[in-house]
Amino acid sequence: MPKRTRAGALFAVAVTGLALGATLAAPADAAPQTAPKFLSAAELPPHPSSAWKAGKVTDGVPDELLSCLRETMPGYDSRYRSFTTELETNAQQLTIVVGSTAKAKALADRLNKDMRDCATRIEQADPEIDATYKNYGTLPVEEGARVHGLHTEASWGATDIHLLSVGRDGRTVTVVQWGQMGDFDNAPVKAFKKTTTTAVNKLY
Repeated sequence: MPKRTRAGALFAVAVTGLALGATLAAPADAAPQTAPKFLSAAELPPHPSSAWKAGKVTDGVPDELLSCLRETMPGYDSRYRSFTTELETNAQQLTIVVGSTAKAKALADRLNKDMRDCATRIEQADPEIDATYKNYGTLPVEEGARVHGLHTEASWGATDIHLLSVGRDGRTVTVVQWGQMGDFDNAPVKAFKKTTTTAVNKLY
């Protein structure tokens, strides 16, 4: 497996039987609005030795997020952008536009719950993986954002660290994920919080 993809692989396959959900139509009561904007490669936490590269904005949900969000995402119209470096690091930004601010708040609340429960679900799905969750608190940006940490360690020695956040601006919710080999000591929490703030502010 290419180096730059292995860090996300453990996270993506920790819950077995996943299938990339089809993108469905937007809710009928959704009013037209400008499409939300995405992060650029330069707005991610800096990598010490390899520049980030941004992929194209694509319909659907990235595989790297399905492990935690698979029960919530079906039925939502979503788009994402993936980012990579030449080393064992990856990132994704997902955006979902719903029909009202009340629906967006409910979706953000559920996604945050998914993040909190993800470590437990990963361990239940695969007894050879230990997963640990950490809550990094909220950010005062637009309608708010929350930052989560997730560390996974496999019985064969693979260990990955992930930072995830859920933020909201009006009726749009965005999820940002960053991951690489390592543990909580290797997580650029301050820089990731800055990236999350930028992501939410940049939506509109």
